[in-house]
Amino acid sequence: MSNAKVLPLLEPDAVVPCCPPLTERAMSASEAEVAAKMFKALGDPVRLRLFSAVASHEGGEACVCDISDVGVSQPTVSHHLKKLKEAGLLSSERRGTWVYYRVEPTVLAAMGALLVDSAREA
Repeated sequence: MSNAKVLPLLEPDAVVPCCPPLTERAMSASEAEVAAKMFKALGDPVRLRLFSAVASHEGGEACVCDISDVGVSQPTVSHHLKKLKEAGLLSSERRGTWVYYRVEPTVLAAMGALLVDSAREA
């Protein structure tokens, strides 16, 4: 019997933003908490490099063995990847002895939508 979960497919344009664009209205406290968690996770240079390495990796996912050369020890890389996962920016899957990371499907679009000036879109 399989323990695999069937996950719903998201349409490519289905963006689940954490909050409205900053220029649309003032954020609620809960929206600010979610956005701050994402941006705080990316506020560390090593985390930003790891996130970028995963996001830009061919195929949309990267083995930890391919992205760990960021100038810190392997345990520190694992710590930073954990923080990115906790912020909802990355997901991971273990395959044998390696862990593969991918950017959550709507993260980049949602973060971009948050920063878009809606007046300039028209």
